[in-house]
Amino acid sequence: MGKTILIVDDDPAQRRLLQAAVERNGFDTRVAENGFQAVEAVEVHADIDAVMLDLVMPGMSGQEALKEIRQRRADLPCIVLTASGGIDTVVQAMQAGASDFFVKPASPERILVSIRNALELSNLKTEVVRLKKRASGQLSFDDMVANAPVMGPVVRMGKRAAGSNIPVLITGESGVGKELLARAIQGGSERAGKPFVTVNCGAIPENLVESILFGHAKGSFTGATDNHAGKFAEANGGTLFLDEVGELPLEAQVKLLRVLQEGEVDPVGAKRPVKVDVRIVSATNKDLAKLVADGRFREDLYYRLNVFPIEAPPLRERREDIPALVARFIARFNAEEGRKVRGASEAAMKMLCEFEWPGNVRQIENAVFRAVILCEGALLQPEDFPQISGLTPLSVANDARADNLPEPANDHDVRVLQNAVAEAASAPPVAIFDAEGHLRALQQVERDLIELAIDHYAGHMSEVARRLGIGRSTLYRKLREYGLEERVAAEG
Repeated sequence: MGKTILIVDDDPAQRRLLQAAVERNGFDTRVAENGFQAVEAVEVHADIDAVMLDLVMPGMSGQEALKEIRQRRADLPCIVLTASGGIDTVVQAMQAGASDFFVKPASPERILVSIRNALELSNLKTEVVRLKKRASGQLSFDDMVANAPVMGPVVRMGKRAAGSNIPVLITGESGVGKELLARAIQGGSERAGKPFVTVNCGAIPENLVESILFGHAKGSFTGATDNHAGKFAEANGGTLFLDEVGELPLEAQVKLLRVLQEGEVDPVGAKRPVKVDVRIVSATNKDLAKLVADGRFREDLYYRLNVFPIEAPPLRERREDIPALVARFIARFNAEEGRKVRGASEAAMKMLCEFEWPGNVRQIENAVFRAVILCEGALLQPEDFPQISGLTPLSVANDARADNLPEPANDHDVRVLQNAVAEAASAPPVAIFDAEGHLRALQQVERDLIELAIDHYAGHMSEVARRLGIGRSTLYRKLREYGLEERVAAEG
């Protein structure tokens, strides 16, 4: 996704020179002949990422245009240009919010450095603002990437839910961004700025569910050395987000139902209940109706939680949002890791948009994080996403040299090597990441690699051990551990 630079200069020759220098470096451009057109362009075109603004123009001066632009979009970086005027003029522009300045005519290198610095600073400021809003419970629907048509109804339903205290149940596959939607609902409600407490119901040990949710009194059980308020008390006045609510044990479901009905919690071992004012937003990737039918979820609690259902679509149904998500994650990881990745190449973006993303937004977030760390240039390339693009087979010649094999001497040898490479290319690569984009356990990867080697070398264990770089005794021990002995017998 290319960045768009607005070039504002009353001199046609200067506009053309600046436009050519900017576009040569991969940016898109818009042009304006004066300050009035510049202000209008900023109002009309939301895709403008930076402004190059001449200070000396007839009519509305650059200083006046800068002030008007800053009033409309305070986050938009502006680079001021001047061919005349003293240092005082430049100082005034910087004090008014300009991010940089240079004297015309400037070299293309100077222009490029100025634009990139301005964009990087803008990304940093945007991420800082977003993190502050998240920490203060003020994330809004405007902070979500939700431009795909399928997200329209989701945002509309979320905004309606934000207008009341109605219990909301967000459904959807794992990793689709249910928590972000819950935070946007809070940020758009009267509880914005109040506590937003997240509870992963599937990650709480069963014997601690009641204590963690509802609190406990000192001495109520072994190890209870202090009073503990519980998550409901922590969220008092704000929102409690119950993630994976379908994982709650039945006993805890009974207490949760009472909290929803009475508006008070019973801490474990306490003498009296505690009143709480909490808005409940739940989420699940399971079919709660089926859990009710199977007797694993209380029907009365289901009706209490499922008052206002919202279904978050998987990423494969909102591919239009992938470029914006990639840009958002690149900006974030640049800020967090001190990297300077400008974006994704056309080939990489095409690959990302065509991928199915079984782990949804969480998976693409992890994939971009890894790619930003791997990237050695200014743009992410397909090879920076090995878990998506798969393993690239080497050429026949490279394969021969890497294995110290003789170069093919005749057509028969060439065909043998070509068949070997084709067979290797058709073999499924060993998966490093799971469906949600997380690293798989080392033992799982090792087992798959050994199994792949056995298949590839047709059960010749000496060759398998040599290629894996381990001794035969170690290999046979691992075969027993991973239950692959029958596989060896079948290959043999």
